[in-house]
Amino acid sequence: MTVRFAGRPGRRLASPGRPVAAVAAGALLLVWPLTSAGHGFGRLYNLPVPFWLYAWAAAAVLLVSFLLAVYFLRQPGGGTALPQRPLKPGPVWQRLLPVLQCVSVGLLLLTLSTALWGNRDPYRNFSMTFFWVLCLLGLTWGTALFGNVYALLNPWQTLAAWLGRLWPAYERGWLRYPVGLDVWPAVALLLIFVWFELFGRGTPGQLGRLLLVYSIINMLGAGLFGRRDWFRHVEFFSVFYRLVGRLAPLRLGGEDAPAQAPARRWPGAGLVQGHPARLATVVFVLAMLSTTAFDGLRATQWWVRLFWSDPTGWVEAWLGHRPLLDLGRARQWYLVWESLWLFVLPGVYFAAYAGSLQLARWMTGTQRSLRQLLLDFAYPLLPIALAYHMTHYATLLLTQGRKIVSLASDPFGWGWDVFGTAMTWRAPFLPDMSWVWHSQVALILLGHVAGVVASHQVAMRVFDTPRAAALSQVALLLLMMGLTVSGLWIIAQPLTVERMT
Repeated sequence: MTVRFAGRPGRRLASPGRPVAAVAAGALLLVWPLTSAGHGFGRLYNLPVPFWLYAWAAAAVLLVSFLLAVYFLRQPGGGTALPQRPLKPGPVWQRLLPVLQCVSVGLLLLTLSTALWGNRDPYRNFSMTFFWVLCLLGLTWGTALFGNVYALLNPWQTLAAWLGRLWPAYERGWLRYPVGLDVWPAVALLLIFVWFELFGRGTPGQLGRLLLVYSIINMLGAGLFGRRDWFRHVEFFSVFYRLVGRLAPLRLGGEDAPAQAPARRWPGAGLVQGHPARLATVVFVLAMLSTTAFDGLRATQWWVRLFWSDPTGWVEAWLGHRPLLDLGRARQWYLVWESLWLFVLPGVYFAAYAGSLQLARWMTGTQRSLRQLLLDFAYPLLPIALAYHMTHYATLLLTQGRKIVSLASDPFGWGWDVFGTAMTWRAPFLPDMSWVWHSQVALILLGHVAGVVASHQVAMRVFDTPRAAALSQVALLLLMMGLTVSGLWIIAQPLTVERMT
């Protein structure tokens, strides 16, 4: 998602479910003192020490985390024995849920109305802050902390369920959803949605039209293929929040099967229990990573200069002249250039991931197929994707998210004051740059440490011996080190004032 406004043998931890949370939390305390640059504010923050020191320190933290995981996590079976307790909704929740679903539908209608007919200023329009900041940012982090509440409150699914009660044939659908498609349509919709967000005009009107078209697609698709299959495989927000929910201590919304009962578990247990059924989900996880990384990369001066200053000479050979000599034509090709990278990067990430696991196969001599290994180790990538998401967009909650209090009183930007809060928290809170970088470094490292620990737990389930499990993780450790260093490099870069699109 993107957001923009213009152990020794026999020794183990106390509980087999605690390592992911415990080791990752310990790593957070180790890395918190680091400092550097805050990516997202548009001004340069001078690093107190050279960047290469941060890169080496981050790699060292991952290496130490890997060694600790190898030492402590030696219980055969990995995460298969992690305890889960059934979660039975009480009568209060059963009565409250329909009310919350009505509120969710009402908020969707309010967002559409304000986007289409409200004030054209994005900062005075309820839809922009509510959708981009509270829904896509706040709900993502809330899902990781509390569980996939979106599966219960999805407004489009609620509307489809209401239609299904009136028209049973609509609920069942007229066509059988092709099993081989899996979540490939959700992958495509995710990339298309990100493209519109990155390269669109960033206005309330565009958001309104986008949500209106998406709503129509969902209503038609649910009737065509059936509500359950459509929201399981195609509606990409459902897929996105279902994956993020695997980090949470509450299992909600049927992670592995539509009828799966809710349960309580250790945080991160969903990363090591089960695996995707098909490669489409693996690509979706990698697209979550790549789109966020690309959104950060394209804002840096290095990226913009790569095309417009043309240090390689490739752009001049392509256009026939220096790009600055024909800005109009060059801008069109720059959009093509960036769009190409947006759609290609998930494949680049997949190739790096597959190459690491192929190397693991050679090192361990396992007979397990590369395809099966790609499925086995997909979920441990989720904390990295979440860390990237939080690192790049957390400041929006501080600078713009708090304004929802005032916007709620004047959602259309027409000068209303419905709740008496129209002048409350209108000014953004701007944290100190060093504090931002402290947080960003910690989040990136915490996400990768959690991925290392979860990956090793999966390896203990997949491979026959602790030695083979440890060897299998060497290549993945190198991959995560590369992702960590590249992520730190991106947020340390000075930003451009103009993205040239």
